[in-house]
Amino acid sequence: MRIAILKERAPGETRVAASPETVKKFIALGATVAVESGAGASAAISDAAYSDAGAEVGTADAAVKDADIVLGVQAPDVALLAGAKPGAWVAASFDPFVQRERVDAYAQAGLEALAMEFMPRITRAQSMDVLSSQSNLAGYKAVIHAADVYGRAFPMMMTAAGTISAAKVFVMGVGVAGLQAIATARRLGAQVSATDVRSATKEQIQSLGAKPIFVESVAGIEGEGAGGYATEMSEEYQKAQAELVSGHIAKQDIVITTALIPGRAAPRLISDAQIASMREGSVIFDLAVAQGGNVEGSQPDQVVEKHGVKIVGYSNTPAHLAADASALFARNHYNFLSAFWDKEAGKPVLDEEIGNAVRLTQGGKVVNPRLLG
Repeated sequence: MRIAILKERAPGETRVAASPETVKKFIALGATVAVESGAGASAAISDAAYSDAGAEVGTADAAVKDADIVLGVQAPDVALLAGAKPGAWVAASFDPFVQRERVDAYAQAGLEALAMEFMPRITRAQSMDVLSSQSNLAGYKAVIHAADVYGRAFPMMMTAAGTISAAKVFVMGVGVAGLQAIATARRLGAQVSATDVRSATKEQIQSLGAKPIFVESVAGIEGEGAGGYATEMSEEYQKAQAELVSGHIAKQDIVITTALIPGRAAPRLISDAQIASMREGSVIFDLAVAQGGNVEGSQPDQVVEKHGVKIVGYSNTPAHLAADASALFARNHYNFLSAFWDKEAGKPVLDEEIGNAVRLTQGGKVVNPRLLG
């Protein structure tokens, strides 16, 4: 069983799909691990560190040659995988709804594409969930970057020269990223509030010491879809939420938006009129900017100033924490493959529940039901 790790080639991608820690663990299972030279450089992992862990380090062609499994952060182009074994597995993030042509190319090449972002949100798959591990870091980074752009202190400070009021931070969307954003802003001393379309998150918000901001007048709308993901709100709820948020957002110094719906453009949460209601010097961090944005006018990797408010957002937020993001992504990969490792076969054998959820292509065809509907 040969596992290959290539250097990421997507613009701005600094992460790597394996760490020296996971290389050692894969070798302990009986696998051979090959790493492309320089694969970990941007994540502060040297070729020597991989070699010391027992990996073969060389060119991309050498790493992929006769590989049974290729691990990636973002799925590599099919052209890079020409030397892999027929039917080789490629486990990575595929963004299959947007990058459908890439999925089709994998099918035509006879490769088995395994989309890590399609990992089901069930208890036994939590340690394999790349969306959660990366979103956790993204929520943290959003607050840290927003604090830097804000240019004022977060905590209340009482000094001989006078008192500095605590910054007011509003988090919109309380998934993994939102919860970490709340926790980080609280640790920095901010006065934090948060909202979500899922009413079940109210207790989570309160448990972190933040104030929940929820529409109470519209009953019976939970906003939670299959697998714990948020679903799109009804028009009635959207109207009620917009009115509530408009009044609240005008009083905030920092707003963090985190709302994403799998397979669809990010929902619009903040309009130009709402931005105009905020005081000058306020900051909005749009974590969904790469998927179309929650904020009107937001642009990936740019500081957009509107009505005196700075709107920021990264196209790839976890990549700004490359070392930690890589370590977690690598563990997700290891936890995934090792959970299904068959000692007699000397390779992983996926079960139906998780295998069918993440498998995009097999036997020259696109097989995932989410792409066939």
